[in-house]
Parts: sequence; C-alpha cells; structure tokens
Amino acid sequence: MRNAFIKSVGAYVPERIITNKYFNEILNEDVDTWLVTNLTIKERRWCADNESTADLCVNAANVALKRANLNAEELDLIIISTDTPEFISPSTASVVQHRINAVKSGTFDLNTACAGFVTALDVACKYIIADKRHNNILVIGAYAMSKYLDLYDKKTVTLFADGAGAVIVSSTNEQRGFLASRLHTEGVYNSWMGIYAGGTNKPINEEVIQNKDHLLKFVRKFPKEINPIMWSKMITELSEQTQIPVMQFNHYFMTQININGIWETMDKLEVPRERAHAIMEKYAYTGSACIPMALNDAYEKGKLNIGDKIIFMGSGGGLAFASAAFIW
Repeated sequence: MRNAFIKSVGAYVPERIITNKYFNEILNEDVDTWLVTNLTIKERRWCADNESTADLCVNAANVALKRANLNAEELDLIIISTDTPEFISPSTASVVQHRINAVKSGTFDLNTACAGFVTALDVACKYIIADKRHNNILVIGAYAMSKYLDLYDKKTVTLFADGAGAVIVSSTNEQRGFLASRLHTEGVYNSWMGIYAGGTNKPINEEVIQNKDHLLKFVRKFPKEINPIMWSKMITELSEQTQIPVMQFNHYFMTQININGIWETMDKLEVPRERAHAIMEKYAYTGSACIPMALNDAYEKGKLNIGDKIIFMGSGGGLAFASAAFIW
C-alpha cells in the first residue's frame, strides 16, 4: 500500500546569537532570570539585516536534500509554511525553487501560523498517497519573526526567534510513515495575536508605522490552559485512531512556545516528559520552524530509530492546531 514517509530532515539557524543579557540592557531590567527559570530560554538566533526567510529555507533545504541523497531536480513539489514570507506575493516557495534549481517542482506557501509545518506535512503526505506523480516533496517550516519585533515590547521581543526546518517526504510501500492526522481551529482567537497590518485590511502607511501596527503584537492574553487541553485532546484522538496507546509513542514534537505547556500536556497523557524533545534553551521560539528544528536536533543527537512512533503537535495564531502521527 502506497504511503508517505519522512526520508530526511535538515535545519538552519542564522549565525547571529542573541543572549538574554542583550534584553537586560535594552529593557533595563533582569529578564534573563525569568526566561531561564520559567521557559528555559538562554539564547536565540536572529537574522542579519541582509538575511531573510528564503535564505533560511534554502540552507535548511540543502541539508535535507543532501541527507536524502536527492538532487533538487528530483523534487515534485515544494511547500513552505511561514507567516513571515519573503514577499506578500509571490510565494516564498517560488523563490526557493529558483534558488535551489528545483526546475521540475510545483510550489506553494501555506500559512496556519505556528501550526503550519504540521499542516504542510499533512498536505504533502496526502499528495503522495493520492497521486503517484508525486514521490518527493520538500516541506519547510520557516520563521524570520525578528523582522517584525518591537525591541521594547518585552512580551514579544524576548521570546521570538528565527530559523528553518525542512523534511523530504517521499513515497514508500513499506510499513512506515504517515499514520493519521487531525486539524482544528478556534477562529474566535484570530484577533488576539498577530501582525495586523501589511495586508488588505490595513495597508502600510505612515500612521501604521508610527503606531507599530506592522509589528507582532499580543493583543490579548491567551488562556494558559488552552494548549495543554487541546494538545492532549488531539493526541488522544490520534492514539484512538491509530490504535496505538499514547505510552507507545517514542517521541513527541510540540510547538516550542512554552516548556510548561509541553510538560503539562505530557503529564495529562501520563507519558514521561523526556519523550517531548525541546530546543527552547538554545533557539527560543521559532514558530512554524520549531517542530522540524526539534526533529532535526533529535536526529542529529541519534535519538531517532527506524520504527519509532512519533507524534507532531503544532499550534499557532488563529488559533490553529495541527497534529500527525508517524512511524519513523
């Protein structure tokens, strides 16, 4: 039976390291202690002035292609998940396709904010399962949110960071790969956090820039329990659908916005916390890139074995949620 599996993984982060002490200086207070104590964050990566989302994507893609032993010409499709695109239009995927010379591939971007990578992974798998013309799909989650941060907004500037993670999804007839997925959105929260200028609702003008409406804003504080409740619910549904008990999944890769939310979810599931691989200490919060970056980190540390059962659980502005179960 034809299925889709993750053939390879790659990631890239900018060279510029921003430690917590940087914010101590510009905000004139000790945010370092709070970030380390409450979120485990010690540093993050930000793009250089001349570096953009497409640059992050190209570098991550090249790592994944090399590990898959594929040439870019062998790609059938490129899907990029980002809410910090290279341009409003055209797609970031078209830029990346040109730069890596993937001349035979189709392209499109997908935006479900920080749930985007898992959503794009789900789409890629279903393309492969449904259409025999698609055998190798490049999926990238990318984030250059430093370009949209107010340096003096403590709620955002200390948390958000840049990076990209990529996977090659390929066809297989083996007993591995995609098992199941679930998508869900709580659209009532669409106006609570985001970048609310630059689109057709509020085009960029002098007033927008003066009010900083073109930058990322937390408009209202989200209920802290919403992620653990929704994550544990959707993971339980995947467990029931696949008939694999939650305790039998070897790895959980979740949106890396709050380590306490991840731990609370694992506690709700009664699964050891160490099965949820976290990278917030070094990379802070990288949005749609954080899950593939965590997957790449686990791969590079030798934690992934053929046959391992994996849960991906993403969430982001909207509020959008996306989950998927795989066999590695």
